[in-house]
Amino acid sequence: MYIPSPEQFPVTSLRKAATSNIYIEMSDTLYLSLWYPNLRLEALAEKLTTVLGAFAANGGDAKVYSATVWPVNWSETPVFERVWGRMAVGAEPAPARGQASGSIRGAVRGVDPRQAVEEALELLHDDYAFEFQIGWNLWELEAAPGLDPRWMRQPRLVRVTGYGPLFDEGTYEQDGHIKIDFGSDAPFLEEDLELDQAAARHVEENVRQLVELTAAVQKESGATARLLWSELGESLAQRLAARLGMGN
Repeated sequence: MYIPSPEQFPVTSLRKAATSNIYIEMSDTLYLSLWYPNLRLEALAEKLTTVLGAFAANGGDAKVYSATVWPVNWSETPVFERVWGRMAVGAEPAPARGQASGSIRGAVRGVDPRQAVEEALELLHDDYAFEFQIGWNLWELEAAPGLDPRWMRQPRLVRVTGYGPLFDEGTYEQDGHIKIDFGSDAPFLEEDLELDQAAARHVEENVRQLVELTAAVQKESGATARLLWSELGESLAQRLAARLGMGN
């Protein structure tokens, strides 16, 4: 089975010492932080457009579902909210801030990344955060009542947030100029399932897609540092190795 090496999920020294243990721990929610050298606020739009555009070639949607602009910090009321996508009947709504991104069932329509970014960043201030949601498809085991479980490609909403340098007292220093919230790490481990041949194959494809997306957004957007992290737990590579009985 394909297991990413620690080098594929590099650690950056830019994270503060108080949170330096993040790279060896992981919980339910997976994030990717990206940093850029001497990034000017006016250049943030192009970086966000490129990052959002990378999803289409790496298992995701070509269209952006929604955008929200937050002033000063997360406790303030958004100054801009726009939803371009529309989920099919039966789809789960987009999660509220502070909740993990969830799965969505049904087609999502939206607008091109450049249009979404241009509209949101019309309100360009150095103490604002610009949050976008876009669909990303992963293999998940679908268990419907009365039917045998089957593996299906399920879309989920992923958050991509760009930070002004003064937002929330300079949170970009710790979280990155751009942060991607992938939601639950369950599709990359499936710890509640028996890891048979079929499950291992689908988990492997999810992990490979994650590795390829993280590499693509860094290269295409010109990030000089990236960090895949979570709030608690071991690194993804370590947990995969343990899951397969390949630990020390």
